Amino acid sequence: MSRRRRSVMSDELKTELAKDLGFYDTVEREGWGGIKAKDAGNMVKRAIQMAEEAARKS
Repeated sequence: MSRRRRSVMSDELKTELAKDLGFYDTVEREGWGGIKAKDAGNMVKRAIQMAEEAARKS
């Protein structure tokens, strides 16, 4: 039985981050499963930075 994980990040945010970090071409060719673990980690790290910046501004 397969379980699907519910994504915490919206598809729009993931796409924006992938473009900013320079690996969106891989996502287009191979899907999200084709990205490197390092790229996924950098994407999460950048999302956390963005959330922290937004929290400071509030």
